[in-house]
Amino acid sequence: MGAGWWLNWAYLEGGGGMLKIGWFSTGRGEGSRGLLRFVADAIAAGGLDARIEFVFSNREHGEAEGSDEFFEMVRSYGFPLVMLSSARYRREHGGGPMSRHRNGFDREALGLLSNFEPDVCALAGYMLICSGEMCRRYPLLNLHGALPDGPTGTWQSVIWELMETGATRTGAMIHIATEEVDRGPVLSHCELPIVGGAFDEERRALAGRSVEEVRSVEGEENGLFKLIRSEGYRREPYLLLATLGAVADGRVRIRPGEALDANGEPWANTHAAGLSLTDEIEAALAGE
Repeated sequence: MGAGWWLNWAYLEGGGGMLKIGWFSTGRGEGSRGLLRFVADAIAAGGLDARIEFVFSNREHGEAEGSDEFFEMVRSYGFPLVMLSSARYRREHGGGPMSRHRNGFDREALGLLSNFEPDVCALAGYMLICSGEMCRRYPLLNLHGALPDGPTGTWQSVIWELMETGATRTGAMIHIATEEVDRGPVLSHCELPIVGGAFDEERRALAGRSVEEVRSVEGEENGLFKLIRSEGYRREPYLLLATLGAVADGRVRIRPGEALDANGEPWANTHAAGLSLTDEIEAALAGE
């Protein structure tokens, strides 16, 4: 690593200066576009002293309409775009599950990103699990659509599990990505009750039907599924922006795989569930 890398760590240890952000996203749909747009517009408006150094996607042009739209948006902001197709990489290296190719893919991706020196990277709609090498190279902030004590896995599997268990609350969290999926140090979270009002109406519509039946017949078009997703998604951009702000102003100091508070203590010792940002986010939503 060059001298610039160590200067970046000096930034994180002492706070101050413009935060340099690397952005990882598969760019599948509106959710991915919305997260990037929200943070980019906040930076442009002066709401976060930062710049986006690059956007990396594990898709390339022509693979899907959603990712092509994402690439077009990235270019409209003028951000450097780096692409490496995980599907193509897998085909060219013998096929099989991506887990067989994770280390090799990430090694090639790191080579493509070697000229960039971000202070922090955001995994925002990035549909791959990062290898240990990637987790050790960058401090990776992962947005996960569940509370710290909630389900792991994709946002879709989280919602189905919430419905199956009759959960009354969910939310989202930002944690540092480690080799233990969805279980790295939690930096922040926000909570969302999923009872009352429209939630109860949608639950009543499921009376007498198993979640497995609903999943097989209606899938993600089910009303309760869509409601949980839409209300969670409304909060996720605010959570990500506020967490990047906490890093930028030195409230939390991050390194690959670990976090410290402003006094240099392990973050998990003083903020086991991360910063609770529910009240701030709900106030922001009320003002929309």
